[in-house]
Amino acid sequence: MAATAVFAPCPDCGEEIELWSQIKVGEELTCPYCEAELEVISLDPVELDWAYVPPAEDEEDWDEEEEDQ
Repeated sequence: MAATAVFAPCPDCGEEIELWSQIKVGEELTCPYCEAELEVISLDPVELDWAYVPPAEDEEDWDEEEEDQ
């Protein structure tokens, strides 16, 4: 049996992204059009949102250095 395609719009660029039919809530992916890091937040209907990306350690250090000055 062939898998059916599932589509959802990218919240960043609005392009329709084709997803695999066995997608699950919490799965992360990258938009092939704008390279936004996304996460599946709903299945019915399929909805994508920006994935949480923790700040890099050196970014946090940079903020702290600026506050000290």
